[in-house]
Amino acid sequence: MFASCRRRNPYVAVDAVIFDETFRKIVLIRRKNEPFKDYFALPGGFVEIGETTEMACKREVKEEAGIDVDIIDLIGVFSDPNRDPRGHVISIAYICKALSMNLHSGSDAKMAVWIDLDKIKEQKIKLAFDHETIIKKALMKLKII
Repeated sequence: MFASCRRRNPYVAVDAVIFDETFRKIVLIRRKNEPFKDYFALPGGFVEIGETTEMACKREVKEEAGIDVDIIDLIGVFSDPNRDPRGHVISIAYICKALSMNLHSGSDAKMAVWIDLDKIKEQKIKLAFDHETIIKKALMKLKII
């Protein structure tokens, strides 16, 4: 039935807001590619066929930041059709806890770094996509702001 269906669907992606043990820092990557080349972003990416969003989240974090994480909670679903200039991309975002502090960039990340939350709250970091909104929702969920 679905093979003959010719409709276009949005892409599904994941984003991870990864906290250190003190919940004062998060992991950001510097994007290697367009869109938003050289901007900071949350680790994340597209869900592959056959994987859950949770599996995709852990895989993308490992590929882009070189660490393993525990998923703590769902932040939410971000579905604004204009959130990604490449097309309609729905992102499922998770709050994660880092299992290591030793970041190693890879995949489509130029670098992975720990950023103090104060810099994000004060908008001193230029973020890609709607990642500032995702981070703020994570902080509200955790009652950090």
